[in-house]
Amino acid sequence: LHLLLEETLQSYHSEEENEPAGWQGQPASEGFRLLVGNLLKHIASCSFGKDSLATVLLALEMGEPIDEVLYCEVMFDNNISGEVPEHRDFIHGKAIPALHDMGLDVTVIRSDKTFVDLFNKKVSRGPNEGKIWSWPLCGRCYVQRDLKTIPLKRYKRSLGEIVQYIGIASDEDTRIARLDGKNLVSLLDKYGMTEEDAFRLCKSHGLLSPIYDFAPRNGCFFCANAKCKEMRHLYDYHPDLWDSLLELQRRPNKTTEKFDRRRRFDEIDAEFRYGIVE
Repeated sequence: LHLLLEETLQSYHSEEENEPAGWQGQPASEGFRLLVGNLLKHIASCSFGKDSLATVLLALEMGEPIDEVLYCEVMFDNNISGEVPEHRDFIHGKAIPALHDMGLDVTVIRSDKTFVDLFNKKVSRGPNEGKIWSWPLCGRCYVQRDLKTIPLKRYKRSLGEIVQYIGIASDEDTRIARLDGKNLVSLLDKYGMTEEDAFRLCKSHGLLSPIYDFAPRNGCFFCANAKCKEMRHLYDYHPDLWDSLLELQRRPNKTTEKFDRRRRFDEIDAEFRYGIVE
């Protein structure tokens, strides 16, 4: 690969003021940049929500290079996925098989730790030494950091330099502005697709997650940022998971008792149980 790049660079070398056309009719420096970009592995990070899945579908429709779809699954414990069950079933039972049928490789990675492992981890120093980590703090989520970001970074490092497609729609201006435009690319922005366009694209392929029937986005079933409607869905339709969270609330010696910014989890349970919140 290095020899090929050296030979290509030499063939495109030219005077600054009179640069000849290079690869595919581009100026030599631009042609070299495009060639190097195409030699890199192109990875699509996918949570199987509408934006990231629409990115994969758009790449296929527009002939963009895509070598691998990468999904990081957070686990609640060793046996239970952290995904809301409807979304979990959609991912493993429908979406991944559909992408395989389209000729794509889908890699599923998981941390060697689970949410329950981290919940019960003891603080090693400071004023809370000896207490367990307990619920992740809003805005400082150890789930995102330890169970997603770290294993994703570790896996991507094993691939060397890559181009990564990120599921950010064209109408998400703040998030688009954070992309470096080199190794992190939004295809939705490139082709002017909004969140609503992404929704429609997934639906047209029969690949829209059922999670959008009761939630605005996909996330862990134990997420402190979940809206009331999402929490009510878990309470009504997945009492086993709800009871698992109540059990965690009963653990002693926690660094924090609050599930979200305002309430304990058993207080949320009481609101639903006694009809305080519908």
